[in-house]
Amino acid sequence: MLAKEIKPGAVVNYNDAPHMIESVTVQSPSARGSATLYKFRARNLISKQKTDITLKGTDGLDDADFGRREITFMYADNENAYFLDSGDYNQYALARGDVATELQYITEGLQGMLAMIYNGQCVGVQLPTAVDLKITQCDPAVKGNSATSRTKPATLETGLIVHVPEYLKEGETVRVDTRSGDFLSRV
Repeated sequence: MLAKEIKPGAVVNYNDAPHMIESVTVQSPSARGSATLYKFRARNLISKQKTDITLKGTDGLDDADFGRREITFMYADNENAYFLDSGDYNQYALARGDVATELQYITEGLQGMLAMIYNGQCVGVQLPTAVDLKITQCDPAVKGNSATSRTKPATLETGLIVHVPEYLKEGETVRVDTRSGDFLSRV
């Protein structure tokens, strides 16, 4: 795959390991005859480390032997989180430390989760871009407290703490961005 064809979300082989491209920056040449440079920020799917890759437009990387399978969350114990493949009912166990950030967004019955499979092994979980979570604890709003939009911290059903608008109260459901952890809207 040529550098100019690689987009964010693509999985490529780099240094004999699968890397998911997180961002792409294009640096145009300032002089005649020089090549356009493509700078990629990638995450190693096995070691979870970030890597910077710089390529010319005519250089390329190989596609990884990689697949995505739809999964559902089963349960988590002190050591692992367990997921069930919705297609062939295989079970995948991932170390709790490897999916700690993802577990803050996962609830029972969450739809749209994908297992990232590399060489027959599950190396990670890909969440939908937004999830709906219920507020379990937050301070009550004070009437007439502000003329502008202010936020307050709210604890959600998974234990995640997000800043929500002051008018929201306990028991309401909010939509949260899984990439940044920001409040998106009331559901």
